[in-house]
Amino acid sequence: MSDEHAAQAGPGQEVAPVAHAENPLAPGLPPHRPRRADVDPRAAKRAERQVALLFTLSALCTIGFIVGYVEIPNSEVLNLPLMGAVSASNFTLGVTLGLAIFLIGAGAIHWAKKLMPDVEGVDERHELRSSDETREAVYAQVAEGIADSGFGQRKLIRRTLLGAMALLPLSALVLLRDLGPLPGTELRTTLWAKGVRIVQDPSLQPIRPEDVVFGGLVSGLPATLMAVEDSAGTLNARAKSPVILIRLRPEEIVAEQGKNWDYEGILCYSKICTHVGCPTALYEHQTHHLLCPCHQSTFDLADAGKVVFGPAARAMPQLAITVDADGYLVAQHDFTQPIGPSFWERG
Repeated sequence: MSDEHAAQAGPGQEVAPVAHAENPLAPGLPPHRPRRADVDPRAAKRAERQVALLFTLSALCTIGFIVGYVEIPNSEVLNLPLMGAVSASNFTLGVTLGLAIFLIGAGAIHWAKKLMPDVEGVDERHELRSSDETREAVYAQVAEGIADSGFGQRKLIRRTLLGAMALLPLSALVLLRDLGPLPGTELRTTLWAKGVRIVQDPSLQPIRPEDVVFGGLVSGLPATLMAVEDSAGTLNARAKSPVILIRLRPEEIVAEQGKNWDYEGILCYSKICTHVGCPTALYEHQTHHLLCPCHQSTFDLADAGKVVFGPAARAMPQLAITVDADGYLVAQHDFTQPIGPSFWERG
């Protein structure tokens, strides 16, 4: 039974509600009761220190985030209960950044609950278009709210809040370091150069013109690929360098991207789609079309690799080829345009 009802006097008797004084500003609610901080200056000062402590802890967590990012190596591992082995760097960054954000929110909530006015107010219904007098009254209420919050008078809270919020964006600024150095010319160049042999993928055997038959397609790589010592460099170079070779009759070649770029009807194109970089190898000999399996971009290899269908916006880059003294297919020079998808600086 609710406390708002009197105890039953006996069986069969009705329960009478206990009378309460009502709040004149909010009918149905009990009268407003002031908080301890409203009547005790020492309690208000204590609450102010608590809010300032939360903001200060937030600032320290942000500093901890930056220190952890700089000092803790990515290879260091922590063994935590229930979580097992986790990256010490990721764990530290997540905890410190999460606490920095949480403590600012907790401090703001504590500030509002303990120190800002909590008296109920009543707003009358009005038309959608407020009168000038109403607008002036709203401006006055906003100014009064700012004054009531104590932001101007409570210097300790103001300074610690501003300090915590000023330091918090540094976390995002530090993370910009992970974007790495600018690519320079890496997006515009590959391992292909004058005289570099084309080898089969994956056998790495040099390719002679007679190895490329009419109607077939041969996947190739630069012979210099394996000479790249750094493993990461090898992966990056391999991602940019794959090519495909097809053979057409001279009268079937409509256009090339450069003069005399084929060798006896053998054409060499990048294998990387110019839409989003998927590898392409679906070739239809009768139409000379190359289809990308990801988004169905279609290129006409007999007509300088032009796009005939799909979302790709640029032709497939062509590699000029010839043969060396030993009769193996080699590149005449590197691609004359960046291979793969678009990027901001491509122009």
